[in-house]
Amino acid sequence: MQSQLTIRLSEDIEKGISNYAKRLRLKRSDIVRMALERFLREGQIREEISPYEKVSNLIGVVESGVSDLGRAHRKHLLKRIKKHA
Repeated sequence: MQSQLTIRLSEDIEKGISNYAKRLRLKRSDIVRMALERFLREGQIREEISPYEKVSNLIGVVESGVSDLGRAHRKHLLKRIKKHA
């Protein structure tokens, strides 16, 4: 069962939809429906990507030169603070 949705559009958006409809020889409602379907489809894809996957290509790219920075970060931080104090 199809349902109807009424929305208000800015003039720019309305003109853009009308232009696409003319070029593609479709109804304006078809253009809006296609845009909403794409928006929902891409939104689902983004939700499936974990935060780790988003930055996994960055992990290990930068090297500090300090071999034990992960284990002794407090020691290195304090040393750096004292150096600049």
